Amino acid sequence: MKIETFQDLIEWTRQLHAYLAECLKHCATRQEEARAKWLLEYLADHEAILEQAVAGFEKQADPKALHTWVYDYLSHAPIAPHQVCHSPYAEMSFDDICQAIFALHDQVLELYRYLEGRAEIPETRELVRELLKLEEHEAMRLTHQINRARDL
Repeated sequence: MKIETFQDLIEWTRQLHAYLAECLKHCATRQEEARAKWLLEYLADHEAILEQAVAGFEKQADPKALHTWVYDYLSHAPIAPHQVCHSPYAEMSFDDICQAIFALHDQVLELYRYLEGRAEIPETRELVRELLKLEEHEAMRLTHQINRARDL
């Protein structure tokens, strides 16, 4: 997907979470280790919820911010959703799955932090800031839940 506007960025993020949810759900059906299977199911549900939360931004965001061009701010192409599922989650261990998912979320956070620092219009800066807060909060919640699962 070519990202030209902030609306495209939101749609890309939504698609990324949707694709990841489907990939994790599919891999959970093939995972043999019980704890890793639970993790994949949990992550798939988490990504599906995150997809819906991101989709809500398109409905509530300032139209001026949504239609602002973003391509000048991108020094590299963002993560392509079709590359997300190249990892064989069905064959990974609990810890390997965690590492792969956290690395992906870190890339998304890094992109939003970069864009927040480059946004010149207050409406776009606020939009990116809100998206960043959502992604940070969900990454923190995910980390907390997975650490609790490790303790069990």
